[in-house]
Amino acid sequence: MQASAVCSSSAAAAVAGPASQQRRQGFAAAMRGAPLQQAAGRAARRTSALKVQARDFPKPEFEVEKTFQEMEAISNAIKAAPRPKNPLSVVIAGAGLAGLSTAKYLVDAGHKPIVLESRDVLGGKVAAWKDEDGDWYETGLHIFFGAYPNLMNLFKELDIEDRLQWKQHSMIFAMPDSPGEFSRFDFPDLPAPLNGIIAILQNNQMLTWPEKIRFALGLLPAIVFGQPYVEAQDDKTVTEWMRQQGVPDRVNDEVFIAMAKALNFIDPDELSMICVLIALNRFLQEKHGSKMAFLDGAPPERLCQPIVDYVTARGGEVRMKSGIKNIELNEDGTVKQYNLLNGESITADLYVSAMPVDIVKKLMPEPWGRMDFFSRLDKLVGVPVINIHIWFDRKLSTVDHLLFSRSPLLSVYADMSVTCKEYYDPNKSMLELVFAPAEKWIGRSDEDIIAATMQELERLFPGEVAADGSKAQIRKYKVVKTPLSVYKTVPECEPCRPTQRTPIRNFYLAGDYTKQRYLASMEGATFSGKLCAQAIAEDWNTSSVKPSQAAAKEPALA
Repeated sequence: MQASAVCSSSAAAAVAGPASQQRRQGFAAAMRGAPLQQAAGRAARRTSALKVQARDFPKPEFEVEKTFQEMEAISNAIKAAPRPKNPLSVVIAGAGLAGLSTAKYLVDAGHKPIVLESRDVLGGKVAAWKDEDGDWYETGLHIFFGAYPNLMNLFKELDIEDRLQWKQHSMIFAMPDSPGEFSRFDFPDLPAPLNGIIAILQNNQMLTWPEKIRFALGLLPAIVFGQPYVEAQDDKTVTEWMRQQGVPDRVNDEVFIAMAKALNFIDPDELSMICVLIALNRFLQEKHGSKMAFLDGAPPERLCQPIVDYVTARGGEVRMKSGIKNIELNEDGTVKQYNLLNGESITADLYVSAMPVDIVKKLMPEPWGRMDFFSRLDKLVGVPVINIHIWFDRKLSTVDHLLFSRSPLLSVYADMSVTCKEYYDPNKSMLELVFAPAEKWIGRSDEDIIAATMQELERLFPGEVAADGSKAQIRKYKVVKTPLSVYKTVPECEPCRPTQRTPIRNFYLAGDYTKQRYLASMEGATFSGKLCAQAIAEDWNTSSVKPSQAAAKEPALA
């Protein structure tokens, strides 16, 4: 009970505790090995062929995109909503992006949010911590895509757009059969979908021309029929859809294993095709959709804190170390109060859960569990993921970009010492890697996970990294385990995602698992918070009664 309650107000991220000093020193000694081989060994890794420019690129012109304008219109509508006669107090459980976004847009709508966070760090699934040396380590490798219009609007509204470091418009994949080499898709400066088509056609390393043609034909229905077609594919895994559409298995092997692990930390044999099609639709239909940016520092400080500052400057509150113990109900089934782990209770006009779905299910009052709206949540289960940080004693031949590893154990990685300003180091590399699928590894020791990671890195950096530690040496490492991260997007999950309005009159939901047209992602979490605030404004800004009073008419359910 205690373990689940500790993370109840944000992401269900259980950070692996450090091994004992003796174990850590013993493992470091084992990894240390012989001195690095001479520069001739490095030549085996021919990254010079990538020609990725090691500089940040200008902010894309998102403002012309239809999706950006649609999300901007929602922001403006919330700000323009009639001012409530008396601002409502709204308690929000969870200070991840969903909870903080809910609070941000609630103050825009004229209300007084109080955000409760069980931990001492902001961010939920984008949380980060400093180690004893002052170096950051994060819950995940967080990439901001051009296809994230709500986040792009949020950065603009907070006036922190300069904190995004945009990279060259490319997608770069490791080549397992050619260790040390990479294949890339370069997007020219042309309108969508032409830029994506050219990027695919110009790459001849991963797919043959017949495979490209059959893949394009398979995607045609999604491009032509759009979102209705995409949502109708929720009953199929990626692999099933590919075979149904006549797409060669090798396309799955070459491209979609890597994409599936990057999107949801699982393989295409499990992942619902709706997840991939949503991403591909955005990438193909928006000129800047597949552009990537790194935040210039740790998310709690560089993104979450500005939201907190915005909220508190307008009368809201954020309380740390204030985890929820249980939700107490009135006789009519509405929320009476949130009871906290510290023994306190908090009452308000309205209540929001911005907690992960697994925690929502654990804290759900028994009477709610008998309601179809809430019982459907049983299908939504968090997927385990492991995020790894390895500080090396020298600079590796990496590039200033996100890289798809295409390894059995690793999803994506980046050398944060070149991609991120705050982590910059001209002499030593720090690799941040996503270890997925992680289900079979989440209970293993940090040492086992690092040893397996080094074996994979030996394939990616054959001239510079050896699994026995005889080349580049590990200075230190951090392993962050999240046993229950974003919900596992398996087939037929989509009907189980709840709306932000619930059947409970004074209770709303936010979270990337709730119903919104984006993935279980930072964008999905941010959009869910905006939709939650919009629903509250629509339901109560013109109401003549408070949520705690009897109403002649209940707010309509979405």
